[in-house]
Amino acid sequence: METTKLYECTVIVDGGLQDEAIAAAMDMVQKVIAGKGGDIKSVLEIGRRKMAYPIRKKTIGYYAHIEFTAAAPVIAEIEKVLRYEEDLLRYLIIHLTGALLEMRKRVEKYSVVIGSPEDTAASEAEEPGKDAK
Repeated sequence: METTKLYECTVIVDGGLQDEAIAAAMDMVQKVIAGKGGDIKSVLEIGRRKMAYPIRKKTIGYYAHIEFTAAAPVIAEIEKVLRYEEDLLRYLIIHLTGALLEMRKRVEKYSVVIGSPEDTAASEAEEPGKDAK
């Protein structure tokens, strides 16, 4: 019996597509992963973003991260299907090791998302000190 490992698939879908086409492309990626034997743990859809450089003459991409568990031979089968999808501009599947997961926890612990309740509380705490001067 093969052991399963934790993977993350980052996908960039053509951002110029309609919302329905993007949803269909994301659904297709999830079905491919599940159909090849992967077990999806979480899906984080980031949304449309401007890309750092054009890919196939496109400058806007729809970004998403999919965490899943699968056996190692399944990854090649998933990549074989994703390679020929026209709506996908890029994809990357990485193995999430223990050290990488530990680093991710540390980053999440100390990062504050702009607009989050923690960010609002921090900015409100700084304001009274500025008024005293």
